[in-house]
Amino acid sequence: MKSDIVLAGVGGQGILTIATILGSAALADNLYLKQAEVHGMSQRGGDVQSNLRLSSDPIHSDLIPLGGADLIVSLEPMEALRYLPYLSANGWIVTSTLPFVNIDNYPEMHRIEEELSRHDRVVAFDMEEVAKSVASARSSNLTLLGAASPFIDIPAEKIEKAIAQVFGAKGENIVQANIAAFRAGREKAMEMCNK
Repeated sequence: MKSDIVLAGVGGQGILTIATILGSAALADNLYLKQAEVHGMSQRGGDVQSNLRLSSDPIHSDLIPLGGADLIVSLEPMEALRYLPYLSANGWIVTSTLPFVNIDNYPEMHRIEEELSRHDRVVAFDMEEVAKSVASARSSNLTLLGAASPFIDIPAEKIEKAIAQVFGAKGENIVQANIAAFRAGREKAMEMCNK
């Protein structure tokens, strides 16, 4: 098993929380992992990106090479496009379609959608809308994680246990809301690609 994942988004969206959850689930599944993060100006709405490498064999580098990512997971559609050079020929893109417009020259959404449509393996929907339907908008990163989970070779139950670990100190209501958001995202992605 090997999975090289680029996690991307904007500061404050919870991208690094996804990395923490997946790291915890990977360790519980007896996998090796390496992670490298770029925080940028995350406190000011800048980009946040993490390379997460999971494998059943030892991993020698923290960084994913160009063309080596099995999965790009992004809570911001333009940020998903930023990392396309890292996507492998058989890789998947899982992204929210809700833009976080934080720059004056943000591209028109139809251009972003056109670029995403050029790729065969894309799961794209409004993660915040799905999160609000089962929990709250604050859980949209967990909806994203759920949408990406069918493409990650870690059992969903282990990811849910990692969610409970990471959010346990915040109380059972927060844990259950985040698990509900995870499950809703997973279900939506599986419907979209009949996986």
